[in-house]
Amino acid sequence: MFRRTFWFTAGAAAGVWATTKVNQKLKKLTPESLAAQAANKALDAGHRLKDFALDVRDGMAEREDQLNDALGRDAEEPRELPAQQRLAALENNVTYKQAPYTYNRNEDH
Repeated sequence: MFRRTFWFTAGAAAGVWATTKVNQKLKKLTPESLAAQAANKALDAGHRLKDFALDVRDGMAEREDQLNDALGRDAEEPRELPAQQRLAALENNVTYKQAPYTYNRNEDH
């Protein structure tokens, strides 16, 4: 007798739990709920985008300050710019012999 009562109670509790879960899922799939979820995700994306834009603006200001310091734009006396550095490839004066023939890969013969 106690066994039957136990299993009847366990089955009834499982049925109530399953019904509650199914009803919760169905409420999440209503058009109003889906619209609210989409709006919340759009707001979250907007906040993340705004935070990203603020981080970019802060980084740009920091980099601008670094460049101004490097160029001496904030100094009272103007500084001379550092000498321009040439690339090693430009300083190499080795001349190469031109081949007596030309090879065109685009020819079809």
